[in-house]
Amino acid sequence: MNNKENSHKLIHISDILKTALKKYRPAGDTDMTRIWDIWDTAVGRPIAMNAKPDTFKDGVLIVNVSSSSWIHQLKFLEKQIISNINQHMESCLIRQIRFKIGNIHS
Repeated sequence: MNNKENSHKLIHISDILKTALKKYRPAGDTDMTRIWDIWDTAVGRPIAMNAKPDTFKDGVLIVNVSSSSWIHQLKFLEKQIISNINQHMESCLIRQIRFKIGNIHS
């Protein structure tokens, strides 16, 4: 491949952002980015449509939920959700989840 072809190679914006985040953001921020990346797969579509990760600090994930009935349901599933997320992250990053009613459409 010559230099002209290299100069026209496209790079996805997520790759640029991940590199920048690793360099300039605290580890907790990059952990949150990783949680967002795997969230839908880790929790499944029905939950993902009604709950979104909001903040993460010191092993505690705050999750915005669409309604109090969803909070009630998710409390029963908390240990399984933590296990699924940690498995997808390949580390025991999350110890606890706190659910709150909040904006899930960012």
